[in-house]
Formats: sequence, structure tokens, C-alpha cells
Amino acid sequence: MRVAGQRATAMFERELIDAARNSKAWPFQEAQRLAKRYPEGKTDRDGSPVPVLFETGYGPSGLPHIGTFQEVLRTTLVRKAYEIVASRDGTPAPTRLVAFSDDMDGLRKVPDNIPNQELLAKHLHKPLSRIPDPFEKFESFAHHNNAMLRDFLDRFGFDYEFIAASERYNSGAFDDDLRNVLRHNQSILDIMLPTLRAERAATYSPIMPISPTTGAVLQVSVDVVDADSGIVRFIDEDGSVVEQSALGGMAKLQWKVDFAMRWVAQGVDYEMYGKDLTDTGVQSGKIARVLGGRKPEGLIYELFLDANGEKISKSKGNGLTIEDWLTYGSEESLGHYIFANPKSAKQLHVGVIPRAVDEYWQFRASIPDQPVEKQLGNPAWNLLRVTDTTNAQPPVGAGDSLPVTYGLLLNLVGVLGAGADREQVWSYLANYVDDARPEAHPALDVLVAKALAYNRDFIAPTLSKRKPATHEAAALRDLDARLAQVDPAMPAEDLQTIVYDIGKNDAHGFENLRDWFRALYETLLGSQQGPRMGSFIALYGVANTRRLIAEALDQA
Repeated sequence: MRVAGQRATAMFERELIDAARNSKAWPFQEAQRLAKRYPEGKTDRDGSPVPVLFETGYGPSGLPHIGTFQEVLRTTLVRKAYEIVASRDGTPAPTRLVAFSDDMDGLRKVPDNIPNQELLAKHLHKPLSRIPDPFEKFESFAHHNNAMLRDFLDRFGFDYEFIAASERYNSGAFDDDLRNVLRHNQSILDIMLPTLRAERAATYSPIMPISPTTGAVLQVSVDVVDADSGIVRFIDEDGSVVEQSALGGMAKLQWKVDFAMRWVAQGVDYEMYGKDLTDTGVQSGKIARVLGGRKPEGLIYELFLDANGEKISKSKGNGLTIEDWLTYGSEESLGHYIFANPKSAKQLHVGVIPRAVDEYWQFRASIPDQPVEKQLGNPAWNLLRVTDTTNAQPPVGAGDSLPVTYGLLLNLVGVLGAGADREQVWSYLANYVDDARPEAHPALDVLVAKALAYNRDFIAPTLSKRKPATHEAAALRDLDARLAQVDPAMPAEDLQTIVYDIGKNDAHGFENLRDWFRALYETLLGSQQGPRMGSFIALYGVANTRRLIAEALDQA
């Protein structure tokens, strides 16, 4: 893990800076917009330079999820781009990233995936930071989820500062900002009431007091008695009229008001959010202006969809968790999948993982051969910079590649069957990979384990080989005869040439090579798609491939 706030001191090259200031890659487009806000850099009231502040938000009513990851990752990508775009004399522009946890929010319902649900049910509507931890590990439910968030972000090496709303509210750090809200109570109501249904508008208040009798966050009408002292009046749950302070953790702001207050209080310069919060951004921006600040720059991103193109819903369970992805794919592949245009909706299901893995490594291997301006649009270049503190150009790790693609690994374990294990896979990799030891190829070893899991859960249960048609059987016999004559150590490219020659032979009746390769995949591997057959034969072995052919011909 990198220490929060630690900044690299290495210099950027002039060529990189110039390319960054003209790049069309989306993180740099965002960075360029932010740089226009501070043409001379960000300064405080005394004119001293201060870091540009990036923020991400987290609602700790549940455990961190893939949405949390993508928001922190994308914000970090913009942050790293801004450090280059706004650099001076080659020195990275100073920045900070705050991960803000809204743990003063009231618990609206008990999450389905949490133990001790009866315990939580007794504390509905209380601030998350004042509810017992159902896992019985921390002082509150929010403290547990906040710890999970920090562990989650640390796992990926993000550089951030953690801030909990409960600490800011309870310590009085937000008191002046709450007074500011109370002073502008009516102006905020004028913004919000026209956007609400009549029933909701009847009890809406920018500030939600915490009941002195039940500890619940109340959604009730509030009269501001004295804004400067923070005194408000409201009707408590038992019907009594209460006058109390809204300061020092005795109240919580409504979501859109809280969003705006945080922007102004902390001086947030950049925050992105999902399409479902588009209206929140509009209204919070108006409120920020009322409070004397301004809306930060930011990007509105599209949401994830399931395999059927439907919106992912926690209640439906039609999504893919980050644990699911990391069971079958690498961390880098998840970042690669998320990197692509954030303004386009993405289907999120296990079927996209293999391609994302291989595309990441293809992009990573290509970095050194690309001009700088192309590197800035390369997902792997951007992802490597997330955790590279050296500011090296290109980043440390650029140009690395895998000796075997993930797709080829999946085909290998597919023919080995559901009972295959790590040692067996590595014994076959020795046919194809120099120094085929896990310790010599740690990234490949990680993917071996994930390929075995993917095969166990998705390939083996659905594997179905069909018998070859008459003309396909003739071509398979031809391939077997050719393989019987080759050196078992023949290179993959030469084996691929043999496969091509047979498919192009008019005597076998294939209209195109695609039909020939589909026949190979469906009769030998039991799938509709597959690898370069020359690479597969070299990896699986000539003799083993001939056995596959023999099994297929036995069905003909």
C-alpha cells in the first residue's frame, strides 16, 4: 500500500506533457477541463499553492462492491492525468484524493447479505455509525464497513485519504458549514421543493435532526430558531416539540444538501457520479452556489448492465461482484474493462472476463512500440500509472507479456477436464513456455488458478462436442496424417500453417477458413470459439491432439 498523500518527485518529460495537454483519451480530456478551472494552479486565500482535491463517495450501508472500485479507479485515472497536464517545469501538479464515507446516513433497510439481521432491524433509521456491528468486530456497523472499504482500496494500491462523515459531524468540524446551511435554509428549500412530490415536500427539510429519544435520523419539518447558534425546532417521534442544537453530531443533512455542503466545506474540485445521480448533481450544484461555493468538475458515467442488457439490481442478484470477477480474472483485467468509455453502458457478466484478461496483456505488451500520444489512450499505460510512484515513462512494467493467452489456457483446461489441477496444467505449459515454473511466471500462475476455476464453474458443465460431418471427418483425417509426420517440437506457427493448408484444400469443401476452424473447435474442444489451433497443438502436444482427433472420428 502507498501511504496516503505520498507524492512522487520525479520529473515528467516535455514530450509527455505536450501529449497530455492535447490527448483525446477520456482521462486527459477530463484533466484538461479541470486545468482550465485553475490556469495558474489552485491557491488558498493567501495565494499559496494547494493541492487540487478529488473526491469519491461511499455509502456504508453495505459492503464495498464493483461500483465502489470503478468510481475510485476512474477518479484516480483522471487525477494521474491531471498531474501531468497541469505540471509545471516537469513537476507533477499537487493533488489529493479523499474517499468520503457517508456513515451518518440513517439505515433505511437491513441488507440481505448481513448476519444478525434482527439486531439491525432494531436500529433502523439510526446513523450507520451508531448501530452495533452485526459482525461483532467493530464499534459500529459503519466502522466495520469503513474498515472493509479501506482494506478494499488498499488491496488495489490506491493512494487516498479516508474521511468519515461521523468524525466530521461529531467533532464539530462541519459546524460552521451547518450554520451556513441554516442561514440559507429558505433558499435551499426554494431549490428543492419544486423537485419533490407534494407528500414529500410537506415534511422536507434541508437538515434532518437526530431524535433525542430514539436516536433516529428524522425526516420532519424543521424550523430554524437561531442559525448562528445552530438551534432548530421540530416535532419528535413521540409528538413532543423539541428545540436542540443541530451541531456536534445532533443532525444530518439531506443527501443533496450534504453533497453540496461537502463540496464547499472541503473545497472539492472533481467528483464523478453515476447517471442515476444526474439530478442530484444539478440540484447539489445549485445549492453549492447558494452556500458560497461552486460545483466541482466531474464526469457522469453510465451504469453496468447484466448479460441481458438489463440494469443491475442488488435485489435481483443479476450483477457480478468484484469477488466473482477476481475468482475468474485478474485485478488488471477488471481495471481494463472499466477503463473503456465510461459514458457507455457496459454489460457485466462472467463471459466478458477472458477477453478482458487477454486484451489487457495485449495493450501492456504494445506500450513501448507506441508513440507517446498513443500510449496515453492505452488502458494498460493508464492502469500501470495508478500504482507507479516513479513517474517513469513508460511506466514500470510496460512491455511485459504473457507466454500463453488466457483464452489458450481456458482451452487447455477444457480438454483436460474438470479434474485438472495446477501441476497438470504446468506440465503441459512445459511444451510451450521456456522455464515453465510458477515462480518464473507468477502472472501466468495466477491465471492458471483462475482458468481452473472458470473451467470448473462454466466450461466443464456445458462442454459438448459434436460429431463431425462427413467432409469435416475427411479433413480431420488429413490433419491427423499430417501431424503423424511432424516433429513433436514443431513451432506453433508451422503447425498453424498445416491447419491453414488443410482448411484451404478445396477437396474438403469448406467455403471459408472460418467454417474449418469452427469445426475444429466444436468437434475437438466442445466450444463454438477457440484459440489459434497451431498454438493449441503446440501447448497440448501433437500426440495428445491426435488422440482428440481420434475421439472425434470415432463418433463420425
